[in-house]
Amino acid sequence: MENQLETKSIFKFGAGKREKARISAFDWGLAVFLVIVILITFIPIWYAVVVSVTPLELTKESGYNLFLSPLHWSFAAYVQLFSQDSFLQALWNSLVLTTMAIIINMVLTTLTAYGLIFKDMPGRNLILTLILFTFLFNAGLVPTYILVKNLNLLDTYMAIILPNAVSVYNMLVMRAFFQNIPASLRESAIVDGANEFQVLWRIVLPLSKPILLTIGLFYAVTQWNDFFNPILYLSNNDLMPLPVLLRNILMAGNINDYVEINSLFTAPQDALKMAAVILTMVPMLIVYPWIQRHFTKGVLVGSVKE
Repeated sequence: MENQLETKSIFKFGAGKREKARISAFDWGLAVFLVIVILITFIPIWYAVVVSVTPLELTKESGYNLFLSPLHWSFAAYVQLFSQDSFLQALWNSLVLTTMAIIINMVLTTLTAYGLIFKDMPGRNLILTLILFTFLFNAGLVPTYILVKNLNLLDTYMAIILPNAVSVYNMLVMRAFFQNIPASLRESAIVDGANEFQVLWRIVLPLSKPILLTIGLFYAVTQWNDFFNPILYLSNNDLMPLPVLLRNILMAGNINDYVEINSLFTAPQDALKMAAVILTMVPMLIVYPWIQRHFTKGVLVGSVKE
């Protein structure tokens, strides 16, 4: 009997070592994979940074070097861009457009998601069916443009914001998050005399900070990077956001059409293009770290209903 127990313990010990070896191999494989993903993501960004700060004289001598010493960096391209009225105007337009879009997106998405958590709401199933139908099918580009035109929204920011005011996916994720909030909290507030708007404002929203920040980030990134809709609905250059100017700069055969060359701050054309790319990325890079700690919780809790 003792020999059998010893044999079993030896087998368990050997199996445990093999399991640890497999876990270790998996961890190493995962680490290598993540390092490769990080490099694939980081190297293009670093290349854009290096190109944007490479002085004109170095580009003539040796081209661009990924390992350019910070001692040789030149910020002439950035200074030159910030001296352009067109760039500052486009940056301001993007800030205004994104802010307006986030406010409208979040208000409509929150109210829709909260209303659809009530099982006794009249027509709830029909409304959900119609919303899901728009998630699978849409009218298309031409009918949408005709509708926006007939509403006299062309050359206004509402032409960009209203057709995408509510994302069905974001609304469903937020609805699932609201459903995970204990119903007893709402019922207690109702018993104390609160109405539904007070329950939403004083109880539900304070408990929903992770999902609100996550969905807000989704909307902000989408709107900030959008260049197709502004091109489609805006013809006034004074209203064009930063992504449109960035697209024009990157596609321009001669960057002088969009950036006036200042002899005091001479920078290569490629440096000006990459500086525009970096400056377009910076706002989202600043915002994301403040939201990142809520991001995982908001997505995971909002994706599964308990």
